[in-house]
Amino acid sequence: MRFLKRVFNALALPVLFSAVSGYFVWHAMHGERGLIARAERLNDIAAARRDLAEAERERDQIERRVVGLRGERLDRDQLDERARSLLNMVGRDEVVVPYGPERRLY
Repeated sequence: MRFLKRVFNALALPVLFSAVSGYFVWHAMHGERGLIARAERLNDIAAARRDLAEAERERDQIERRVVGLRGERLDRDQLDERARSLLNMVGRDEVVVPYGPERRLY
């Protein structure tokens, strides 16, 4: 019985320390803020930055088109093009060249 008590006392602290260390190591890798989750967050951030850049490009294109339609200087060609596109109308002596949806004019 003394031998078992001595072995238990000798192994209890290292086993307890190993279990606690293992718990923290596992959570450092797989936890909510672990290394694997960090890599996923970095991928999400990169994807969000790409989406932001695309949205900013689209916004800039729209702003350039809108600038021609407001203010003191009105771009008559752009206004005419936009009105014809929205109303789906052309003149009798004009030729219509259809574009697919992937080749947008504006």
